[in-house]
Amino acid sequence: MKALVYTGVESLDYQEAADAVAGEGEQLIRVSAVGICGSDMHAYLGHDDRRPAPLILGHEAAGTIVGGPRDGERVTINPLVSCYACDACHAGRENLCSERQIISMPPRQGAFADMVAMPDRNLVTVPDHVSFEKASLVEPLAVSWHAARLALEALHPSMDKTALVIGGGAIGLAAALALQAQGADEVTIVEPNDARRAFLVDHCGQSAVSSADGSPAIVIDAVGFAVTRASASACVRPGGVIAHVGLGDSDGGLDIRRITLQEITVIGTYTYTAQDFVDTAHALFDGRLGDCEWTEVRSLADGAAAFQDIRAGRVAAPKIILKP
Repeated sequence: MKALVYTGVESLDYQEAADAVAGEGEQLIRVSAVGICGSDMHAYLGHDDRRPAPLILGHEAAGTIVGGPRDGERVTINPLVSCYACDACHAGRENLCSERQIISMPPRQGAFADMVAMPDRNLVTVPDHVSFEKASLVEPLAVSWHAARLALEALHPSMDKTALVIGGGAIGLAAALALQAQGADEVTIVEPNDARRAFLVDHCGQSAVSSADGSPAIVIDAVGFAVTRASASACVRPGGVIAHVGLGDSDGGLDIRRITLQEITVIGTYTYTAQDFVDTAHALFDGRLGDCEWTEVRSLADGAAAFQDIRAGRVAAPKIILKP
């Protein structure tokens, strides 16, 4: 099969790769659409030791099952493979499974390829009226659905549900959409890039500003650098909630003294539970997350150039989707 293979720092090659093989309890899926995630960019830049070259990246995918009793079924892929035997899995917190794996991280190859193999239980049927391009957005949307749910659940009932999202990329936009779908009162996105901010306003119908302002009850950091954590710490309302999603870097930014003195709740959020993924899929399918017409579609064969354009800040759309 053909695949876009990460071969070294800032190096991707579209080349022949070993065919994906479905194991016991798995399905083989012909990939029709796969998104470029921030974690793919981290690997591409050499910032993720968990993703060593050579490796097929990509985990935001949708396609068609090939062979077996579900042959021809259109599906979107939950890329998080959990054991379903540990205490976390039994509690419905599969994202905290100590044995969890994810495609695009050894030992599992990713979906920047013609085919990918996935456990049967990781596949959600996609209705005919939903395109594969939109169906591939379920994964990044689920990341933010999970973060929004945890933030809203942690918010004191006396507080309003105003929210600020830091970062206007796919996860930030998805966080705004998830907050709105789950009942937030007012949501604003902070995005310093002029072109992307204009895209969020003009094409996505979002309220977007260049820098943090106000005193929101909820702040979602979809970037995860020290400077964005500092911004979140400074602007969140006393008694409010910070949900930290981004994985930009590990150190600095949080104002622990203010967090302590003003009883601010800080939640680290990672991926999603299996139920979050299903709930997100249904919300996308029935239109509660908007029209999702905020992507740019390119060929998988041109994937290396897409990564270069993202790296250089030349992409206004929050998400590039690649088509094998």
